[in-house]
Amino acid sequence: MNLNLLIPNLFWPDVSQPEIYNDLSTPSLEILLSKSISMRHPSQEMEIWLCKTFKIVKQQSWPIAPIMLHTDGSDLMKTSKDFWMRADPVHLRIEQNHIMLADSQVFKISQEETKQIVQDLNHNLGSHDFSFLSLRPDRWYIRTSRAPEMQTHTLGQVTGMNINNFLPTGNESIIWHKIFNEIQMLLYEHPINQVRESRGELIINSVWFWGGGNMPQSMQSPYTHIWSDHDLPRALALASNTNHSKLPLDANEWLQAGIAGNHLIVLDSLLGKAKYRDAYNWRETLKDMEENWFSPLHMALRKGEIKQLTITALNENVSQDFVIMRSNLWKFWLMARPLSSYITKY
Repeated sequence: MNLNLLIPNLFWPDVSQPEIYNDLSTPSLEILLSKSISMRHPSQEMEIWLCKTFKIVKQQSWPIAPIMLHTDGSDLMKTSKDFWMRADPVHLRIEQNHIMLADSQVFKISQEETKQIVQDLNHNLGSHDFSFLSLRPDRWYIRTSRAPEMQTHTLGQVTGMNINNFLPTGNESIIWHKIFNEIQMLLYEHPINQVRESRGELIINSVWFWGGGNMPQSMQSPYTHIWSDHDLPRALALASNTNHSKLPLDANEWLQAGIAGNHLIVLDSLLGKAKYRDAYNWRETLKDMEENWFSPLHMALRKGEIKQLTITALNENVSQDFVIMRSNLWKFWLMARPLSSYITKY
């Protein structure tokens, strides 16, 4: 049995804060990393890593929107010739000379609020050759008959960042910049936002265009089973006819399932804490992962219950693969290193 652990933000993204690891006890994780064969790659977001892993060909952007229809609107897959793009609700905040973006990890929006906003967007932007669909309150789509000539960045790439560095580019990007501005003007004094503001909630003052494409002609899963609570791995599993299950409570529960093959487990609970620089909860979550995942997996590797363990750590600065075989654990000359030693820039 082989296991790939995919862990976005296993390491704290701000390399200028090595003190965040002070008094953070993760002995099993440190042993696994120190005994591994490590490989470094350029940084990439989880969505992009997953697309590359499933051999999905990049179109003008990574075609995440049509892939997600496998979970959000499978009945719409019949219109597979359409171009689909995500247009997720976001909150923009002006800070000095730049604009920061926050996604739905830090606000809630109801189905009723979504229905009203999307209805008004379609009414006011009806002159354009597209329509908005709110297939989930926090996940909106645009459907159009043809692919616009532009490239976009994933929502994960821009979350918590200055949007000026991530706006669409390409021959038709100026058109979508104007649409972007129109949407912000429509939402600025929208009744839904007035009510939200009166309740002290973040307003939904924009959308983020990303993940556009047509349904990929092919994809290849390197796994026999995927375990995740994140919706994109589930959609990829459905699209590639790969077994999928919800994330187990811990490694012991996963091991008890005793399913042979190549497994992917997505542990993404550090992601939001890192994006929004929530240092305390990032540390507490990593402590829980040490107890619930790294310690029992270390023991399972020693017992030979796992043949190969790969820890894929994605970060804003660098992506790293740590490959550990059972025999690696007996290399006594490879001493455990502190986590802070792995945070140098690529």
